[in-house]
Amino acid sequence: MSCAPVVFCAVPTLFDTGGDLDLEANRTLHAHVAGLVDGLFVAGTTGEFPALDDAERLALIELALAEAGPDRVIAHIGAPDARHAGRLAKAAAARGAVRIAAITPYYLPARGDELIAHYRQIRDAAPDPELYAYIFPERTGLPVPPALFAEVARAADLAGAKVSGSAAAALAGYVAAAPGLRIFSGDDSDPLAVMRAGGAGVISGRSAAYPEVYAALRQDPGQQARLDRIVALGASIGRLKHALQLRGLGGSTARMTIDPPGAELAAVIAAEVGALPVRR
Repeated sequence: MSCAPVVFCAVPTLFDTGGDLDLEANRTLHAHVAGLVDGLFVAGTTGEFPALDDAERLALIELALAEAGPDRVIAHIGAPDARHAGRLAKAAAARGAVRIAAITPYYLPARGDELIAHYRQIRDAAPDPELYAYIFPERTGLPVPPALFAEVARAADLAGAKVSGSAAAALAGYVAAAPGLRIFSGDDSDPLAVMRAGGAGVISGRSAAYPEVYAALRQDPGQQARLDRIVALGASIGRLKHALQLRGLGGSTARMTIDPPGAELAAVIAAEVGALPVRR
């Protein structure tokens, strides 16, 4: 197995100062990041998907497909109910998406058989694209142990999963429970360690603002020390958008609560951004 880190960027969604979707800013960000890492994960948690309407999510997916190409995009179509997620899955596939992901049901609890039915309904709505589960217990309230994930994967013909939060700490368990599937970690703090553990790679919010550092890890494991400094800055959407604004890659406007940096942390972020290559 190759130990080169595979990185899909969980891209933030950029808005104008009035809070409307800024298509051109998103296009620029998608193009910049796609030129440095392995692909884009669109309209996920870092993309503030609960605050986007369906047309906006599909517009972002179309942008990503155009800038990165279908093989390098994972389109997040997750929703609390399978009917909604299935409708988005079908629409994303019609626009050319060949890889889709769906977060587990959230807000209301779900039994194991209901979880299986949820993903089976999404699969039936969009039978052709690769389908990934997105497991994030701290956001959804729904833990999915590795053994249950393996059941869901068999029933819904999943290609793999993104595991985030406490689920990321159990990555090796998911790899062992579902051999042959691609398990991505939402913990982007050490991509090389994820690869050594058998993961497919990381789906990384930080790589939106610092893609050059993640790209450099392919050739130079010593870049991990620099990544450690970036990890220490935190990964909130507000902090990532602040860095993107400093880089001229987007504004700081958000629709959700995003934990922007205070003055002291903003200065540290500015120093890290200042050490990056100038974007051309």
